[in-house]
Amino acid sequence: MRLRVFAATSLALLSLLPSIDAQAQASVDDGRKLFVDGVAPLPACALCHTLKKAGASGQIGPDLDDLRPDADRVEKAMRNGIGPMPSFKTLSEAQIKMLASYVAGAAGAP
Repeated sequence: MRLRVFAATSLALLSLLPSIDAQAQASVDDGRKLFVDGVAPLPACALCHTLKKAGASGQIGPDLDDLRPDADRVEKAMRNGIGPMPSFKTLSEAQIKMLASYVAGAAGAP
């Protein structure tokens, strides 16, 4: 009986994988769009930062491919600003998390 319940549960969970993959890809796409295009009136991250996966080659901020920041580090920089980078207080919490996750993933954070 336990084996049947386990098998049924496993099949149900496996059927969710395509939708999870689609949601994850949508989040990556949205994070990339925010990085490349920005949100008015804020400038795009790509204006200042280099990030190969985003096709960005900015020269003002650090090269994110070299820095490889994790999501927490990106979130902190976006909330508080760092060096010449201002804080991005007009972004929503969801936008900050989406951007931080995108940058960390695209830069290959450890």
